Amino acid sequence: MVRRIDVTGSDGVRLAAWEFADPPKERAGSDSAGADSAGADRAPGVLLLHGLMGRASHWAPTARWLSERYRAVGLDQRGHGRSAKPADGPYTRDAYVADAEAAIEQLDLGPVTVVGHAMGALTGWQLAAKRPDLVRAVVICDMRASALGAASQREWSDWFASWPLPFATLADVRKWFGEDDPWVERPNPLRGAFYAEVMAETEDGWRPVFSRSQMLRSRATWVYDAHWEELAQVRCPALVLRGLDGELGRAEAQEMVRVLPRGQYAEVADAGHLVHYDRPEGWRAAVEPFLEQLTEDTRGDREPVAP
Repeated sequence: MVRRIDVTGSDGVRLAAWEFADPPKERAGSDSAGADSAGADRAPGVLLLHGLMGRASHWAPTARWLSERYRAVGLDQRGHGRSAKPADGPYTRDAYVADAEAAIEQLDLGPVTVVGHAMGALTGWQLAAKRPDLVRAVVICDMRASALGAASQREWSDWFASWPLPFATLADVRKWFGEDDPWVERPNPLRGAFYAEVMAETEDGWRPVFSRSQMLRSRATWVYDAHWEELAQVRCPALVLRGLDGELGRAEAQEMVRVLPRGQYAEVADAGHLVHYDRPEGWRAAVEPFLEQLTEDTRGDREPVAP
């Protein structure tokens, strides 16, 4: 089952949230907000936040295995997927965090585990620092806490300008992003498939569902700054996860774990930046124990202590 749920984000922006599987069987009688008629004993919530240029559908395989025990919801963030793309934005960090906050409250997911990739991971830990009452844990996938700088932004601008738009077919999309893109070190069909999911057919061919200029504006609100201070304010359990060939280096990842008051570390072999998409089995093997530990900790808090 795929179900779309409309959410109103910050400044009234229309956002599309998605459930990609049926709710857990023991919760099958839950109402649309995910709670049963008594408002208790509902499945724990998980909010899935994609990275820059991504969309909630990239989380579909993850959402399906999560749905065995959790209510997993993917959010198309503003400017992405089926959510609104206001010309004037704003595409600031505050706006993205406020959107996630609104989604959690309107969907009654809190306290929620936020699973974020890249930009979505930054949103997750900024939200956890701002609203600890809403976030019970965070999974930070391949996102750096250090500033990337002006050179990085220039590289992205040049890269966007190099896209041979429009693409004639989806096969051309897959080939360019999987083989011909100068950023590709070696052929990567999964990368091509990833970008094929963010294209839509238009009158003259296939184009991205997002505005590249809006993506640069969004990125500009976080690449020039470091985010260590906000990371240190995250009091809930946090898993820092990286692909061995991703953008987050091991030394920086381990320093992030040290800065986090309750940080843990995991890595996935043979995975690049798109960890959950590149290696879904390795991704699940790294994330699931962390989630199970949260469940055990919660159960321990609730069980009475024997006399």
